[in-house]
Amino acid sequence: MRNGERFSVAVLVLVVAAIAAGRAQTRTAGGVPRTAWGDPDLQGVWDYWTFTALERPREYADKPLLTDAEHADLLKRLSGQAAAIDARRPSAGDPGGYSQEAWTDRARATVLKQTSLIIYPEDGRIPPMTDEAQRKAAAQRAAGGHPVRMRSDGIGDADPEDRGLSERCLLGFSTGPPLQPAGYNNNIQIVQTPDYVVLLLEMNHDARIVPMDHRPHLPPHLTTWLGDARGRWEGNTLVVESTNFTSKMAAFSARIGASGYEFGSAENLTLVERFTRIDAKTLQYEFTVNDPSTFTKPFTARFPMHLTDGLIYEYACHEGNYGLQNILRGGRARDAEASGLRK
Repeated sequence: MRNGERFSVAVLVLVVAAIAAGRAQTRTAGGVPRTAWGDPDLQGVWDYWTFTALERPREYADKPLLTDAEHADLLKRLSGQAAAIDARRPSAGDPGGYSQEAWTDRARATVLKQTSLIIYPEDGRIPPMTDEAQRKAAAQRAAGGHPVRMRSDGIGDADPEDRGLSERCLLGFSTGPPLQPAGYNNNIQIVQTPDYVVLLLEMNHDARIVPMDHRPHLPPHLTTWLGDARGRWEGNTLVVESTNFTSKMAAFSARIGASGYEFGSAENLTLVERFTRIDAKTLQYEFTVNDPSTFTKPFTARFPMHLTDGLIYEYACHEGNYGLQNILRGGRARDAEASGLRK
């Protein structure tokens, strides 16, 4: 058995054990469901889709909350935009990819009354990058790179490593960490034991295993794609602090409007996530990005998750992944034409 297979089996065993333990009878205290061993019970499959933008749109510049009328208008407008995408496809030059109705969550009209997911800073926007991070970004641009484009958008076609982390099925488009609502697969399953919490993501089939035993973080030289997570309880809130991210991923990636962006690199990132059970059907999720190498100040986003009766399905990212090989094949064809090898 190869190392990767051993790891997969170990994760599967832990997830199954956690699910079995999580089925133990729960009790409630102070209105918060609790496990048989007394911790707040956060278990279940949670959906976190919303149209609400990460950053506050300029039209709501000084307005953190919508009125009832504004909320209804925005909901109608964004739902209409999603329907319009399907209405104009397929067309010449735009055969379409994912149907908004059949393949994405955009058919579900969900908008929060808060005008942005970011609640701090007060303007609801990502803080400026530091001078040093901006200099590095400028140097990458001068060298032909794309330092503020999501790696999932790709930067070349010389070899697979030129393409984005999501295209190569290493990370999800929006599951980070931190989690952010995106077009589809906005689902996470939480299972608990007294010693661990498992965060099982539908995209990109990642299981984040969070020890709850107060062990120290890994040594700084040991880095991972999803960070080194440690959990603790603060009242009814599960706090997950993650460090030791690889420099191969951005300090923060996001889709803002129609474009994807990435900021800095994650080797100095500390990510703090908070999961708070609000009621029987609602879990509040909050994350704080703290990377003084990349941003001039930390920033925090918050949005609800809703309990579903659904299941987490396998996200078989590489199955039928013709896009990546065709990008590379097209690059070789273009190279051949440029060198005169093709007629």
